[in-house]
Amino acid sequence: MLPLITEDQSSLAFSEIFQDVHAWRKKMIHYLKDENPEINTAILEAAKTTDLDPKAVALGAYMTYKLLELASDKDAAFQVED
Repeated sequence: MLPLITEDQSSLAFSEIFQDVHAWRKKMIHYLKDENPEINTAILEAAKTTDLDPKAVALGAYMTYKLLELASDKDAAFQVED
């Protein structure tokens, strides 16, 4: 099950992302190359194989990844191990 993304998490992510969208997208490309190369490859492939703007496709995918990452980190902090 995917974690719930809160309004606070969205606001936090969007405030960072929309300061400089192009720089943030490039930062995420390099981050995901190390963190999760398979996801990065899938995002880049999807971006270049659609009729849509490749930068917009990649931005949407990176934004989604970042939001899920923030929500997962918060969920992990609240989980109690048995």
